[in-house]
Amino acid sequence: MAIRRTTVSRRAGWSSLSRPWQDLDLVLLGAVVALSVLGCLLVWSATAHRDSLTGGNPKAFLDKQVVNLVIGLVLMGLVTATDHRWVRILAPVAYAGGIIGLLLVLVMGSTINGSKSWLMLGGMSLQPSELAKLAVVVGMALVVAERSEGRWSRGVGRSDVLLMLAVAGVPALLILMQPDLGTMLVLTATVIGVIAASGADGRWLGLLAAGGVGVAVMAVASGFLKQYQVDRFLAFTNPNLDPKGAGYNVEQARIAVGDGGLFGQGLFHGSQTRAGFVPEQHTDFVFTVAGEELGLVGAGILVALLGVVLWRALRIASRTDDMFGRMAAAGIACWFGFQAFQNIGMCLGIMPVTGVPLPFVSYGGSSMFAGMLAIGLLQNIHLRTLRSPAARLLPAQRVLVRS
Repeated sequence: MAIRRTTVSRRAGWSSLSRPWQDLDLVLLGAVVALSVLGCLLVWSATAHRDSLTGGNPKAFLDKQVVNLVIGLVLMGLVTATDHRWVRILAPVAYAGGIIGLLLVLVMGSTINGSKSWLMLGGMSLQPSELAKLAVVVGMALVVAERSEGRWSRGVGRSDVLLMLAVAGVPALLILMQPDLGTMLVLTATVIGVIAASGADGRWLGLLAAGGVGVAVMAVASGFLKQYQVDRFLAFTNPNLDPKGAGYNVEQARIAVGDGGLFGQGLFHGSQTRAGFVPEQHTDFVFTVAGEELGLVGAGILVALLGVVLWRALRIASRTDDMFGRMAAAGIACWFGFQAFQNIGMCLGIMPVTGVPLPFVSYGGSSMFAGMLAIGLLQNIHLRTLRSPAARLLPAQRVLVRS
């Protein structure tokens, strides 16, 4: 059978390029914007009645989160509009920037909640480990892309996997030194996802899983983890072990979610939220606000929107013929998917408390910026796929001739 395709007319090609914003993945964009707006409302509700946090201004955190959202959208737009060739060129720069940020935080960072993870820049705080997640994704994607395009032998072999692990290992080690266990778990899941998507032998996944368990056991046995981190894991296995200490967060989170019922108590009317019983509710435990005030229906909508983001990321990964784009989109899907599962899981008591934000919902500029940069990269990959010669062919122009 021979296949012959007609050439694309100049008008058809320029038609696609002349309306770039109409070619965006609007479903993905709509889901992200909806999550971000919902997040602003939940952050507002979680902080409006806490004068100790807001200094008497009920909208203090809302105003900051709106600014974070606007900056994030600008960053997303810049990455979306960047020529795809420059995205590949700038990938090593993004990776190097992530490493530099992690080094700076170890030298001059501030310790918050037991972890030296923050850089104070003027009146703003930046968490480099959030941006390092995207740096690892693009770094590993570039490794796979470069070797698959003929510079090295075809097929993902042992040397390729080891190189990907080396790319991920440097930031992972720096994150462990903070220590930031939550980010480390998310990074581990992301690395495993990228290696799986690259087509590497399945035995590598088993070795990585076994190695991860071994490292965790050694970290606990050697005293590398701080006591509060060990207490959190012990409280996860037995919440009644220390209900007023390490298990307090989980217990109060479960009460808040359970009080919501089917339709919730109403936005700004959650009893647990208004009383301030759930610690860090505007950041790590923001899902409890949705559960209590919007109920099972509202929380389900939030989860569904996150599911839409993952679906579109995986769809973009499956449709592109560019290896860099495919690996990057798959890595972003793994990153968002596991982080959302970890955050919601710790609010429900099915995952240990590790202090990771809920993508696009939790308060914080670093998480918002990293997430929006990742969405911009997904949109960039999507636009490149649409503008490839095969994608520009109109249905009537695709002539299949069998012989």
